[in-house]
Amino acid sequence: MADVEFLPFARPALSEAAIEEVVATLRSGWITTGPRVQKFEEMLSACHGGRRALALSSATAGLHVALLALTLETGDEVITTPLTFAATLNVIALAGATPVLVDIDPATLNMDVSRLEAAITPRTRVLMPVHFAGLPCDLDMIYALAKKHSLRVVEDCAHAIGAEYKGKKLGSFGDIAVMSFHPNKNMTTGEGGAVITDDKEVISAIERLRFHGIDRNAFNRFAKGGSQQYDVVLPGFKYNMMDIQAALGLHQLPELDGFIKKRAALVKRYYEALENWPELILPQAPTYAHTHAWHLFTPRLNDRDGFITAMKAENIGVGLHYQAAHMFSWYKERYDWKPEDFPNALAAGNSIASLPLFPTMTEAEQDRVIKAMEKVLKA
Repeated sequence: MADVEFLPFARPALSEAAIEEVVATLRSGWITTGPRVQKFEEMLSACHGGRRALALSSATAGLHVALLALTLETGDEVITTPLTFAATLNVIALAGATPVLVDIDPATLNMDVSRLEAAITPRTRVLMPVHFAGLPCDLDMIYALAKKHSLRVVEDCAHAIGAEYKGKKLGSFGDIAVMSFHPNKNMTTGEGGAVITDDKEVISAIERLRFHGIDRNAFNRFAKGGSQQYDVVLPGFKYNMMDIQAALGLHQLPELDGFIKKRAALVKRYYEALENWPELILPQAPTYAHTHAWHLFTPRLNDRDGFITAMKAENIGVGLHYQAAHMFSWYKERYDWKPEDFPNALAAGNSIASLPLFPTMTEAEQDRVIKAMEKVLKA
């Protein structure tokens, strides 16, 4: 297959206008946090019901400062899912708390909310659901339990910007939502993320935590009307987004709904082509009303690793999202987790694969994927 171009599992859709915006940013002389970041935050806010949007260098940074803003203490517990990227658990540990895992629903691959209350203890402070692959979790149940037990909710929406739960966009309601703009996500700023909330104390804390604990941003200090005098009110981080990144976001965000529609159309074709293949278990939908963002399309199959290798031989990239997090050595040793503690996540992590899916993917490219899958799986 050397004569056929490699087809990746993800590819960002960047318009010429977005590229020109980046060039204009470079030529402007202001390339770090500045007016384009401010405008991008305003646009994100408008898309999420007017709630405050704080742009950051990554969703990982967003999750980290969101937890720090809640002033967690050693011994506090944060409940999340084992089927997620390591960042979700890493930020819990970095915030000084203890991750507690709830196994997944094997049909939807989201946290099994029927198991959630049993995991809540007097030390639980935060519920951190992950909207896996862009599918919203059952938020009514999660927020009902949060209210009952006086807990905070930090939604890991890294896969799910643009997704809707019962007619409302994720981030436009609830407690704290964290978005990702990594290149393989539904929209991108190269790298980047955002926290969206209406909690004034959390907003104030994140404004300082994201840039060294300084009480004003660089744009305010170095602009013509700014002051070079500032105070450091707490030890913070270097988590700010650059204008170079926001320049992409200014054009990506208005295209987001269109990107999701294109993804959904491709997913529909995958279902139509693959639904009767006995070698595959396809993702299933919950019964509640939702709009899936379709960041990933993740069938499960027996010999996943062999499948990925064979598809590479066909010059087609396939992703692995994700290995079950409780199997990583640091977490296994730190929290004495056993493989059988979360059997549904373990089974999914050993069998899941992400098929190529991105807005500029053509039907011909998708047909090539399906044809290669047939060759590999039926061999």
